[in-house]
Amino acid sequence: MRETLLEVSDLRVHFPVRGQGLFARPRPLRAVDGVSFTVHAGETLGIVGESGSGKSTIARAILRLNTPTGGRVVWLGTDIARLSEHALRPLRRDLQIIFQDPLASLDPRMTVGDIVAEPLTVAEPELTREARRERVAAMLDLVGLSPQMVNRYPHEFSGGQCQRIGIARAMVVRPRLVLCDEAVSSLDVSIQAQIINLLKRLQREMGLSLIFISHDLSVVRHISDRILVLYLGRVMELGPAERVIGLAHHPYTAALISAVPVPDPAVERGRPRLLLEGEIPSPLDPPSGCVFRTRCPKAQARCAAEVPALVPRGTDEAHLAACHFPNI
Repeated sequence: MRETLLEVSDLRVHFPVRGQGLFARPRPLRAVDGVSFTVHAGETLGIVGESGSGKSTIARAILRLNTPTGGRVVWLGTDIARLSEHALRPLRRDLQIIFQDPLASLDPRMTVGDIVAEPLTVAEPELTREARRERVAAMLDLVGLSPQMVNRYPHEFSGGQCQRIGIARAMVVRPRLVLCDEAVSSLDVSIQAQIINLLKRLQREMGLSLIFISHDLSVVRHISDRILVLYLGRVMELGPAERVIGLAHHPYTAALISAVPVPDPAVERGRPRLLLEGEIPSPLDPPSGCVFRTRCPKAQARCAAEVPALVPRGTDEAHLAACHFPNI
């Protein structure tokens, strides 16, 4: 059994939103509403869902860039959701993030060498300038960039190269867990494949764990060991990637899989489609019971009255679904 690095239990992140009217009370926007999962050493957990599902909010809550409203975020036995900023600072070295927009996440006034070296000045201030320079050069080489590029600026690079710089910045402090927040969504398809392969190689060589966040299930399935399907701040399905893709229990997961195109035109034309009607509801006013019921083709009266529990629904105890009428 692999070591459990991260344990998220009943995580809730609510944001107060001012109501209309002079004396109206603030209303809670339930961005994340009771999410639980674990991440083990050396594995990749994929988190997938539509825009507005709360994926990025989970990442920021784990890193304490957003303060959780409730629940626990336990890193190696320590609940970091309750730590002070001073107590949290030594742990930040182990927890790094790769952002969605590769160019916007890099300071245009800094050279590549300074960008990649910056985390070292915080995490390892005892390093000499020469030692930092060597670490930066080695990291750039590891992500497929020439160490001769250290004096160039972000605007001189392509989007894929900028994302490699962002990866180098996250990896240079040798973290144990890296959160990839839509890290390939702004890149061309061919570049996406290169970045995915790079992340998988770095994971093997550095012993990393990854949380890979994306709205694209076709990307998530290629990198993830387990997949968590998120909808309106709640977990719909969680399990081994091959089980979730091959035998989806939740109707929402089945609809996401149906939306992934098949390379064979004949198969693509003939296969049935599960089309979701309407838009994802507002987290200011989520539906009662199952939050997916307003778009679910299987919804019945029970779905409006009772929140489905996230429990095993098939023969695999590790494959969980929150649905009263699962596809089994």
